[in-house]
Amino acid sequence: MAAAHKLVSHKLCPYVQRAVIALTEKGVPFERVDIDLGNKPGWFLKISPLGKTPVLVVGENAIFESAVILEYLEETQACPLHPPDALRRAEHRAWIEFGSVVLNDIAGFYVAPDKAALDAKAATLTQRFVRLEARVEAAPWFDGEKFSLVDAVFGPVFRYFDVFDAIADFGILGGKPKLKRWREALAGRASVRSAVSFDYPTLLRDFIDRRKSYLSQLQAGAPV
Repeated sequence: MAAAHKLVSHKLCPYVQRAVIALTEKGVPFERVDIDLGNKPGWFLKISPLGKTPVLVVGENAIFESAVILEYLEETQACPLHPPDALRRAEHRAWIEFGSVVLNDIAGFYVAPDKAALDAKAATLTQRFVRLEARVEAAPWFDGEKFSLVDAVFGPVFRYFDVFDAIADFGILGGKPKLKRWREALAGRASVRSAVSFDYPTLLRDFIDRRKSYLSQLQAGAPV
């Protein structure tokens, strides 16, 4: 029998990873269908008004935007990943939005055309993580002992740095012991590990190379 939930995906998309982690944590069976965002199939464009992944197909209905998908899963599935208290839930939602801003900064980092632009983005990211270091509990998760949707959001964020750190030491996460502890806990979480395929690092390096950015040059070891 086909799974009741189908997740339309792209192998590198961090927003897809959020949904995969939430589905996995909740024990929801789902079918994952990867597409090429550089050559979007017609059937996908019919169900994704913004032309972006993820899209969660439930029966005849298609839900787009990762934040909406996460909230839908919270409302319909067992094993809640939000705190029970309304104020804490609101705070967690705010930090999820903060995670989306960090992802936008990461995108600016890997497409930066020159050293000045890359350094500026690195400085912005450093300050974002300073703010996060001041809030996170990392005991071992964002807010203590219970894994939450905020953890699901930042697992994909830290995964980028596994590749970035192999290119150079940009100092973005340095001197932040709670983030180091949290990052290590997330890297060991089964749902976070299984949110990407085994070849994710290679795919990300290829993606960076195709950007023809300053980071691409650093990765290639070319004179810059």
